[in-house]
Amino acid sequence: MAVLRSLLVLALLPPLGACASLKGVLVPVSASVPGASKVDMLVATTRKRTDPAELFSGDRGPTAAFANITVSIPPEAARQVGEVQWPRQVPGNPATDFVTLKADVIGRDQALAWFHRTLRTVPKRQVLVFIHGFNNRFEDAVFRFAQIVHDSGAPVVPILFTWPSRGSVLAYGYDRESTAYSRNALESLLKAISRDPSVGEISILAHSMGNSLALETLRQMAIRDGRVAPKIRNVLLAAPDVDVDLAREAIVDMGPRPNRPSFTLFVSQDDRALAVSRRVWGSVARLGAINPDQEPYRTQLERADVTVLDLTKLKAGDPLNHGKFAESPEVVQLIGKRLAEGQTVTDSRVGLGDRIIQVTAGAATAVGTAAGLAVSAPVAVVDPQTRQSLGAHVEELGQAASDAVAP
Repeated sequence: MAVLRSLLVLALLPPLGACASLKGVLVPVSASVPGASKVDMLVATTRKRTDPAELFSGDRGPTAAFANITVSIPPEAARQVGEVQWPRQVPGNPATDFVTLKADVIGRDQALAWFHRTLRTVPKRQVLVFIHGFNNRFEDAVFRFAQIVHDSGAPVVPILFTWPSRGSVLAYGYDRESTAYSRNALESLLKAISRDPSVGEISILAHSMGNSLALETLRQMAIRDGRVAPKIRNVLLAAPDVDVDLAREAIVDMGPRPNRPSFTLFVSQDDRALAVSRRVWGSVARLGAINPDQEPYRTQLERADVTVLDLTKLKAGDPLNHGKFAESPEVVQLIGKRLAEGQTVTDSRVGLGDRIIQVTAGAATAVGTAAGLAVSAPVAVVDPQTRQSLGAHVEELGQAASDAVAP
């Protein structure tokens, strides 16, 4: 009953954004508008192909598939950093909404051609791979990643890896098993881009449940090959919905520090979504909600050489506290600018009066430049649309609760 009550609380929270369930938002519009920005991305997915209005569903596909999608983002005067403006009707208005300009399902050879062509336009040949979290539809992941790339200003080749998520708060188990289903495909993708001699370095940004996929895939790679691919330099774990012990063992299995990437962990002890997950799993704590000053976490993080940003004291408008950067664009831009310039994020005040605390394993630990280019992406570590489906399931949850307590 305690778990059921927790799920009901989560489901009854008001949605954080406009409805993303409007079918057809990925159908391309004819043109953008002056002042709008464009983000051209490669998508790799283990989702099943569906009709052109959605491209890919929440079902599991038999093999990995690829798409090339270009998203138009409204002019700066029409939006706030950190937000995705969802169309209220189809087609959307590029002057005020995120809209799709191109959405082509492509083959592996075409995907590689796009990658090589785009890589030549990026000064340091850096690649950012984004892995979304629980309760994301395909369009959620696409629009959010476009916003991440645009608002961070990161000069990277953007690759979205999207795994089969039902986009429903009731499908936690299905989503969790879908991350396991997707490990081989993610490993193949990371190896393919790592082998390209033109690639400088690769950063991975994972959110929530996507961290389980990221960590287990890198662990699997290290076991197969003796180490993680050297070009994978930085891994950013944003609000990870991962058991602490499993995360520790995954990093240990990747081998000694020279054989694995640098890890940066974002935590918040008041993350309500992770509190629900903890009760569902019966674990002491989820990695994204630990207090990094307490033992045994402090010692474990020090031994693993993990840089930690504790965001507990950061105030934001997200009622779940699962993605505080989403409501604090000024903070994200400041941190992103510092890191993009190669500066270490330190324990400092950042203009809003809130304190961002960096608990670093060692005094000399620093976040690398490539991590900095990617770390500005947590402007979107929570997608306001990921909870858009909750309202549709409140009635079902309410009925489940009634059935559970009925004599």
